[in-house]
Amino acid sequence: MKLPVVAVVGRPNVGKSTFFNRVLGERVAIVEDRPGVTRDRNYARTEWNGREFYLVDTGGMIEGSDEPMDRLIRDQVMAAIGEADVLVQLVDGKAGPHPLDYAIAEHLRKTQKPALLLVNKMDNLGAPTATGHHEFWDLGIGEPFPVSSTSGKGSGDVLDQIVWQLPEGTEEEEEALRVAVIGRPNVGKSSFVNRLLGEERLVVSDVAGTTRDAIDTPMKYKGRGFIFVDTAGLRRQSKIDEGVEFYSAIRTERAIDRADVCVLLVDAQEPIAVQDLKIAEKAWDSGKGLIIIANKWDLVEKETMTSRRYEEEIQKRAPYLHWVPILFTSAKTGLRVNGVMELILKVQEQRQRRIPTHQVNEVLRAMVVRTKPPTYQGRAIRFQYGTQVAVEPPTFILWCTDPEGVPESYERYLMNGFRAAWSFEGAPVVIRLRRRDDEGRPRRKQGTPQPVDEAADDGVEVVYVGGGGGRGEDDFDEEFEDDDALDGDDGWDDEEEDE
Repeated sequence: MKLPVVAVVGRPNVGKSTFFNRVLGERVAIVEDRPGVTRDRNYARTEWNGREFYLVDTGGMIEGSDEPMDRLIRDQVMAAIGEADVLVQLVDGKAGPHPLDYAIAEHLRKTQKPALLLVNKMDNLGAPTATGHHEFWDLGIGEPFPVSSTSGKGSGDVLDQIVWQLPEGTEEEEEALRVAVIGRPNVGKSSFVNRLLGEERLVVSDVAGTTRDAIDTPMKYKGRGFIFVDTAGLRRQSKIDEGVEFYSAIRTERAIDRADVCVLLVDAQEPIAVQDLKIAEKAWDSGKGLIIIANKWDLVEKETMTSRRYEEEIQKRAPYLHWVPILFTSAKTGLRVNGVMELILKVQEQRQRRIPTHQVNEVLRAMVVRTKPPTYQGRAIRFQYGTQVAVEPPTFILWCTDPEGVPESYERYLMNGFRAAWSFEGAPVVIRLRRRDDEGRPRRKQGTPQPVDEAADDGVEVVYVGGGGGRGEDDFDEEFEDDDALDGDDGWDDEEEDE
């Protein structure tokens, strides 16, 4: 059974997002002192008194409005009411009862679901004059609970009431895979997520900037939990205004940091833009899995090899894009959208892949035999052994005599060799060079792996690249052929090498 759902509803600007953030204990939703900031359903998993549940923040509901955005927000609120197990209506205690409050309360009564009425902005709780919340008995959904979302007053009592009315549920067995849908404004991110979910979960409009928060949306696929995060479109820094758009950009960057896999949507009708590349690089350098979705493919005029030429144009823009899978879809028609889920699982599997140490050394030795390392300060650089020390992203430590003397060109050669052997499609790979008398320093940063000392606790066996016939054997340190050379905590011979 899935976790129970608690939906927070109300008219615009009564403090729903502030209450949402207060319960979660962090600023998940954007809050601004004007109506209409929240538009989508924003899901977050939280806990109170040992009970876990999903809390859903919704946009301000306006009954009877003919504005397209108001109608879209109303549809989202009604959907949230329909799927919730417990309903929470927020009203403004300073403004008093409003006709919209009565209209929303009527919707809640019709559902016959447990409902709580929270009178917000009651900052003077405890004072003899703090009786304004009693005006809201007329709404007919039960006792009004005075709270202050800003200061947190009364929130504990309210959460006790919410938990008491929750139906029985069980926690999900495994941690959900977080997928951030990123890209420039108006490339179809919300439409894409809605198509994956099979329902209109997010507000979709032709107006750029409709999505403002990073919207968490849970779903199940083949028994596994996913959380899709629809993000606000990232524009150039010079184009970002202060206020809501500024905080939207911050939320999007945080969504990338918290994600396992990032899905970059681009408009297939246009060449990939510099801003697209910057967004992709942000995800790649953060060590996240990356997939490029060329959306609106149904609108592109097709010729022979059209998709292949588009791929080649993308791959020319940055070397790492050769290892990023590209899928051509249409969120409008559903073209190839179903293939995205399998691709996400494949990329995550590559991020978590661990290569046995003996295979690492076999590939490393073959590359060194094929192309000798350069010399440094008059002496040949010799590689001794290598091992994988971390996953998410895959991280390798290679020991050699002079790490500082290995040029980036040779390190790229090693990186390409590892890619040719194991692919790691869609996953960044980190290589760090180390010698026995230092703690290692990062090279060609492509993510943030765990520290070397912590990774050593994983029990990964460190094995010297064995000898054998063929040219290039002198590029390996012969002193480490003896098994005794593996004695010691760091896998190095205690005796100084005779240079």
